[in-house]
Amino acid sequence: MTVKSRKDAESEVRSWGFDHVFTWSDGPNAHYPPHSHGGLTTHLILSGQLTITYPKDSEPKKEIFGPGDRVDVDARRTHEVWMGDEGCTYVIGE
Repeated sequence: MTVKSRKDAESEVRSWGFDHVFTWSDGPNAHYPPHSHGGLTTHLILSGQLTITYPKDSEPKKEIFGPGDRVDVDARRTHEVWMGDEGCTYVIGE
């Protein structure tokens, strides 16, 4: 998939119905311990890599996403996230 500019990516995420849209960057190997959000969130990866697991699922598995990929996380679904060796920049929609 072609990687979009930040402005185009933010516009695309807004077109999916998200009102609060912003771009975020994490450094190499950043980690977010298990957590959840009150509403549906989406992440459109611009650069780098993001790995996510859902530790409370009956059969947790790791999923890896890179540039151009979209990751949706349902409201109140516990998830844990790691960034790759180069960090990760992504557009978030809430």
